[in-house]
Amino acid sequence: MRRVIVAIMLLSFGLFTQAQEVKSLPQITVSGEGKMKVAPDYAVISFGVETQGKEAAAVKKTNDATVDDVLRFLKKFGIATNDMQTIGVHLGRIYTGEKNKFNYQAIQNLQVTLRDLKQYDALVMGLVDQGINTISGVEFKATKIEEYKTQVRKLATQDALKRAQDYTSPLQQKVGKAHQISETGSMLYPTLQRAEGFFTKEADAMPQETLAIGEIEITAQVTISFVLE
Repeated sequence: MRRVIVAIMLLSFGLFTQAQEVKSLPQITVSGEGKMKVAPDYAVISFGVETQGKEAAAVKKTNDATVDDVLRFLKKFGIATNDMQTIGVHLGRIYTGEKNKFNYQAIQNLQVTLRDLKQYDALVMGLVDQGINTISGVEFKATKIEEYKTQVRKLATQDALKRAQDYTSPLQQKVGKAHQISETGSMLYPTLQRAEGFFTKEADAMPQETLAIGEIEITAQVTISFVLE
């Protein structure tokens, strides 16, 4: 029994000594950042159909008919079935402000993925002609975004190594192996937002070339602890 206790004590002491040695390693901790701008090649457009009236059944019927026209138009326009999706359905009362007086409101929100950005104006004007009356947002995306993320992470790591070398060079020390790595960054996507609200077919406020595509900026931040040699 005494031998077992001694063995446990020696093992614990060894682990403690090893931990102390790891903690006492000379290290430098730096942060690095990687950035890249790429042109988006497709967009996700969110829009809706909103209908109001006195009778719930009539409001829903009118709203459903408009959405049916919208879906038929999208298919004719060439949008694939898996690139269109209903993201919200609502039917309820809207009180007018007068006591016990209200209208019924039906809302259906949809989302479409547009693979050819050159068709944006034609698509949106066609949707308006079919009866949509809200556009809640346009999000630009890139098909090869995962590849770009990998490249940006490598740039962030290279930046961290360069910073560590900048600090250690005047001290006549060398940067060794990475001891600890943690990613603290985020990927950013530009989004064009249109204020929620109604617009009509008669509104001529949508001239051609209405879309400023811009670029997607992808960033990554990393913190790395290097062992000093």
